[in-house]
Amino acid sequence: MNKEEIKKLLPHREPMLLIDEVELIDGIAHGKCHIKGDEYFLQGHFPGNPVVPGVIQCEMMAQSACVLLLGAAQGKTPLFTSLDKVKFRGQVKPGDTLETQCELIRQRGSFYFCKGVGRVNGKVCVSAEFSFALVDAAG
Repeated sequence: MNKEEIKKLLPHREPMLLIDEVELIDGIAHGKCHIKGDEYFLQGHFPGNPVVPGVIQCEMMAQSACVLLLGAAQGKTPLFTSLDKVKFRGQVKPGDTLETQCELIRQRGSFYFCKGVGRVNGKVCVSAEFSFALVDAAG
């Protein structure tokens, strides 16, 4: 899925739509986020040494997990309900492409539990377990 196709699934829009592409391969969501250097979250984080904030890396992973819910997410808003076992092992900087892999661990009602990892050039930068709920979109 390209960015326009992702917009049909996720309610996020710029500047909070962070993933550039995502695909589902054998039950695993593979996403890509290309860091150009002009993103809002790099302004002031840190002057002269821009680094993608950890919370943004977690959001990138969660957004890439959207493809795991094709159909279920239609007309819903995904809201984070937990982040667990989050580890940061490397920096993500302008010019990098954060490649994410996420899989669905389990589902309970409208709650979805996933685990994911984000890499730059094959090196793990972030890993986490997370959950979110699909709630009805405001009408």
